Amino acid sequence: MGASFITGRRRLCRKLGAAAAVLVLSHSAACALDDLWTLQFGPTGRGAGDATTEREQLKAFERNPPPGFPTLSSANIAATKAAIARYEDIVAAGGWKSVPSARVKPGEDHFAIVELRDRLIVSGELPASAAGGTTLDGTLVEALKAYQTTNGLTPNGRLDETTVAALNVTAEDRLKQLKTNLRRLTEMAAVVKPQRKYVIVNIPAAQVEAVALNKVISRHTGVVGKVDRPTPLLRSTITEMNFNPVWRLPPTVIQKDLIPQGREMQAKGENVLVKTGIEAYSDGRKVDPEKVDWNSSTVKSYSYRQPPGKDNPLGFVKINFASGESVYMHDSPSEGLFGRNFRAASSGCIRVHNIERLAYWLLGQNDGWTPEKVEKMKATGERKDVRLATPVPLHFVYITAWATEDGTIQFRRDLYNRDGVAEIATSY
Repeated sequence: MGASFITGRRRLCRKLGAAAAVLVLSHSAACALDDLWTLQFGPTGRGAGDATTEREQLKAFERNPPPGFPTLSSANIAATKAAIARYEDIVAAGGWKSVPSARVKPGEDHFAIVELRDRLIVSGELPASAAGGTTLDGTLVEALKAYQTTNGLTPNGRLDETTVAALNVTAEDRLKQLKTNLRRLTEMAAVVKPQRKYVIVNIPAAQVEAVALNKVISRHTGVVGKVDRPTPLLRSTITEMNFNPVWRLPPTVIQKDLIPQGREMQAKGENVLVKTGIEAYSDGRKVDPEKVDWNSSTVKSYSYRQPPGKDNPLGFVKINFASGESVYMHDSPSEGLFGRNFRAASSGCIRVHNIERLAYWLLGQNDGWTPEKVEKMKATGERKDVRLATPVPLHFVYITAWATEDGTIQFRRDLYNRDGVAEIATSY
């Protein structure tokens, strides 16, 4: 690989920021770590030469985010302090103007593009020389993609409702988020620093990181708790995996989902247990689903479980760790949610895309566990519980604003409204 090629890639990295730039780096370069820590687990998407549509490429990006830098790296503390100083200057200079609500595709003209250019000049995605002009041209498209990437949005290069909302979070609120998250980041960076290997779930980003020796081995798109059923913050240790597990419905799902659905279907002459394959138990004995009256109080005393299978919402593997809130991480038979920009849709547990890769990495110290064996467990549906030979620390964190060692500043929506900022920062 020639020096000029590498230099060109580095320029692109500085232009787009770390998250976007990883898209142009080779997979082998991203995974060049010691064999003990390196993850090699099959392809994660289509090859660059395949004829895929733009939509398919964007969905692939959403489902398979580039590794980037560890969110909890100690190096991010100094970087975030520098970002705070930068945003203090932006605020002192008057911040930025709002971008008018508009839907504009690349190549189109719209009066809102003038304000978009000014907005991206202030935050640094565009040079001052790019001011003026009403066309969403190629240079502006690339700058907008860079902004979308560093704000947790799908980098489609279009001005749309979601992007406008993110752009219109005030500079004052972004500065407040950076200061609030510096405290969170400082605390958690100290916790993970001595840990050679750990997993984090950044709830607002709806992403999972497998980290070893301060390198992101793999980053996974996740689905986190709904706003009214938030995923809890926690520090725990992953100790076990259940392959093709039985799903034991938690109380929240029983009360807020199963019973209401059971009543609704019963009114239509249908049976939710028969349709879903969920089984009801009373004092350890299976209850005849045809005899369950969803309008009676008895249904609240039953326990419910769903056997392994293609419709089991846990998918083919469940990752266990101690949790006072009875949450866990798991696969999902439904791929649809992983391709969405907004992924707060669970009852508090974490669904993980490409969980096979994470499972194999966690089992790295267990004899005989190869990628092929993990795939076999998925293909055969065999029930098996496996204790990790080396338990792995796990952290559920809430980080909505941070900077990385390359100077890139990242923001995410304040999903559960914990930053004390305007509502617009919680809802895009």
